[in-house]
Amino acid sequence: MVDGVVSSPYIKVPAPTWTVPWLLADRIERRPDAPIIERKSPLGNTWVKISARSFGEEVARVGAGLVGMGLEPGTSVAIMARTCYEWTLLDMAIARAGLVSVPIYETDSAEQIEWILSDADVRLVIAETSVLAEVVRAGAAALAAANPQAPAVQILSLDRDALTTITQAGSEIPRDVLDERSKALRGQDTYSIIYTSGTTGRPKGVELTHTNAAGLAWNGVRWLPDLLFSTNTRLLLFLPLAHSYARFLELLAIAGQGVLGHTPDAKTLLPDLKTFGPTYVLAVPRVMEKIYNAADAKAGSGFKLKTFRWAAKVAIEYSRALDTPAGPAPALVAAHKVADTLVYRTIRNLLGPNARYAISGGGPLGERLGHFYRGLGLIILEGYGLTETIGPSCVNLDINNKIGTVGPPVCGNEMRVDDDGEILIRGVGVFKGYRNNPEATAEAFTEDGWFRSGDLGTIDADGWVRITGRKKEIIVTAGGKNVAPSILEDRLRGHPLVSQVVVVGDKEPFIGALITLDREMLPQWLHNHGLPEMDVVEASTNPQVLAALDRAVARTNRAVSRAESIRSYRVLTTDFTEANGLLTPSMKVKRSKVMEVHADAVADIYRTTKKGPAE
Repeated sequence: MVDGVVSSPYIKVPAPTWTVPWLLADRIERRPDAPIIERKSPLGNTWVKISARSFGEEVARVGAGLVGMGLEPGTSVAIMARTCYEWTLLDMAIARAGLVSVPIYETDSAEQIEWILSDADVRLVIAETSVLAEVVRAGAAALAAANPQAPAVQILSLDRDALTTITQAGSEIPRDVLDERSKALRGQDTYSIIYTSGTTGRPKGVELTHTNAAGLAWNGVRWLPDLLFSTNTRLLLFLPLAHSYARFLELLAIAGQGVLGHTPDAKTLLPDLKTFGPTYVLAVPRVMEKIYNAADAKAGSGFKLKTFRWAAKVAIEYSRALDTPAGPAPALVAAHKVADTLVYRTIRNLLGPNARYAISGGGPLGERLGHFYRGLGLIILEGYGLTETIGPSCVNLDINNKIGTVGPPVCGNEMRVDDDGEILIRGVGVFKGYRNNPEATAEAFTEDGWFRSGDLGTIDADGWVRITGRKKEIIVTAGGKNVAPSILEDRLRGHPLVSQVVVVGDKEPFIGALITLDREMLPQWLHNHGLPEMDVVEASTNPQVLAALDRAVARTNRAVSRAESIRSYRVLTTDFTEANGLLTPSMKVKRSKVMEVHADAVADIYRTTKKGPAE
């Protein structure tokens, strides 16, 4: 660390010619006949290998089709689909044709789509289904009504032969025309416009360059070669490719030497993990939390439950001991072996036969979960990044891992902490600006060019970064106490009954919380505690449920001072979801929206200490 700045060198400085088409071409040149993707068979019971050369040819055919449709270089093309093979194919083809890809979540509304179509000047949308295409048409119709002079938006759907339509349009386009499109691209050209989740207002279009994408991906796979640059590397993507987190892992898979797979359906995730056999899994903390809670609930009661919780405790203690000079004591090693036989193997098997690593991002994992998963035999690599950095700015290393941190900066990134505690970032992954929003772009950077992350954190003497909260989410009580809600929320979400938590108390005399119940975990929890079946509404007033939440809140409060502790809470009878607009696709709570929708419940916290339900 020099003058408060911790930096990571490039393995190789990106050249101006490094683009996403170049990244794929580099992979094809290195391993043309080795599989780059395995695609699920139509029957869904096998995985079909696709070589890098074959994939490149299909990308070229679709890219030529986009040229044949009259789309000029730099034109925006949107993809609205779940995570699937076609998503990656289109992403690569759009770049190959010198166009700009614009992801749209399949859960976006017509109003949200209208904004994206307008702001990104989208000329073509490829939707997964005809149903989604109709939602896009509603957005496009609203745009046309508001701006009759706007160019028409063409809409195709994959289930109505979109790929056939596109490739037929390119049948007369010579390959050298497409090649010239690719060669004309430069690193600073826009690769993709990804719209933020809009947790604090209207989504902003993050303009990511080819240097951001190709430069970070090429260096990234070589930064963790055992994990990412092995011929045995296998990644099964199930998180939305519309989000930068999964999107960058797609690029890493292409830049590496291993195999990429896709599965869009949560219902088939577990069998797909078994048959595909990823060597590492990609997850958000909420998914990791749900796996733990599901295992706890499945244990039931009595001896099995006691065994699971004993094993969980051993896993955490074992992992913590790994960080000490002496390491785990012999008795702990022996207990760990027994726990592995009884519990750990079963959980690991859920992730498939080859899983060795788990990459966690999109939010803080927390030390408890980090130690649990490392203790049961997975190497947890928690990292940190934002849409504005396309991929991780920092990530824990497989050979030097500090649970509870997000690791040191990686391959060409620099980080420092501003005077007010905000994490600042500079480097290869940092975006060039917000689409059509120079004011927001200017606000996002310091005068000397550092990106303001909006997150608070610290950097230790070794250069490892720890995130402590969101700058805009810091609560200041009436007594002047600054409270980071994430500490309380992350811990309380660890209870099997709890789905989501929003800590409140800004300008109020004490800290409170809004709690939602986990609809999936509730039946098993009730069964384990000898209670009759009931729905979420009934459970929200049940004395035994409330007593369990009281105990969970009390345990959570041990992590903070009394001034920061939760004094009262309300149980809501409706959860936060994408459908009701309170949750982003990456499972982040839209705090300001929750506060608006549940303003009466928040107000009631400060009128009474009653803990009953609220809509």
